[in-house]
Amino acid sequence: MRAIDHVSITVRDLAKAVRFYDAVFEVLRLKKVYQRADAVGYGERNRPDDDGHSYLSIFQSEHASADPRRHWCFRAASAADVRRFHAAGLASGGRDAGGPGLRTHYHPQYFAAFLEDPEGNRIEAACHHGDEP
Repeated sequence: MRAIDHVSITVRDLAKAVRFYDAVFEVLRLKKVYQRADAVGYGERNRPDDDGHSYLSIFQSEHASADPRRHWCFRAASAADVRRFHAAGLASGGRDAGGPGLRTHYHPQYFAAFLEDPEGNRIEAACHHGDEP
């Protein structure tokens, strides 16, 4: 099931968010598809002939707030990409929310890392192939 078409989140400081998301999404091979004064978008929009994509918009808002129980997970191609995602996020203003590693309570090969963006929004990168060499 491909349930998520697109998601929008909010931040107070868009410039800090762009620096962070540019870095982590470059690792995950998610392209920036637009940027304007109050928003940025990543991923690929669906089309009538190709609807297997997801899309994230980040809007600047004075009402933005983070919630520690809310997070977004992005697919990584490998455990190495999960590690690079985590390192890129830390180097770009993010905070560690759970370093790279197996999360066997999800399933035996679930490899993931968690970050908080500069505003406290939690994101995750996960692959389902374990910690391959």
